[in-house]
Amino acid sequence: MAARDPEATRARIFEAATAEFARHGIAGARIDRIATEAKANKQLIYAYFGNKAELFARVLEKSMLDLAVAVPVDPDDIENWIDRVMDYHAAHPEVLRLLIWEGLEYGSAHELPDEAERQEHYRSKIAALRDGQDRGVITDAIPARDLLFLLIALANWAAVVPQMRRIVAGTDDTDRDRLRASVREAARRLVAR
Repeated sequence: MAARDPEATRARIFEAATAEFARHGIAGARIDRIATEAKANKQLIYAYFGNKAELFARVLEKSMLDLAVAVPVDPDDIENWIDRVMDYHAAHPEVLRLLIWEGLEYGSAHELPDEAERQEHYRSKIAALRDGQDRGVITDAIPARDLLFLLIALANWAAVVPQMRRIVAGTDDTDRDRLRASVREAARRLVAR
């Protein structure tokens, strides 16, 4: 009989839950599908993570932390940062899908799980941009918090609405390369002094 490995089980549950929530959102996700995919029982999932909404919150929290660690804001090289954000989301499309589902299901009227912690996380990104503004490497014409929001939107929009990217910008490799260059240029101009 194989020995139990709780950490491996948690990791399988997390991976299955990430895929399930990215595909179906909070309301559409099913714990039984997560359990089947993770080769774990439903009771174990509830014991480890609580209810479905709590599991979603943990999945999104980990996804956002992984992104933050992999792609920290760099006010000294915004174009390269934009490239890294776009590359990260191309490699991890589930992150934006999770955020879209969160927006659809929670909207702006409800406080998000772990909202205070997430605000603190973004405060550090805003502080990095503000530092770049204070040092004169990027414009201070736009408040740092608004600048972060605009840069994130610019970097992510093509991945959020791939159908619009395809219709408007085209589908060839040259179209993708041209759009990426345009996004980089727009970001450079947005932060230019």
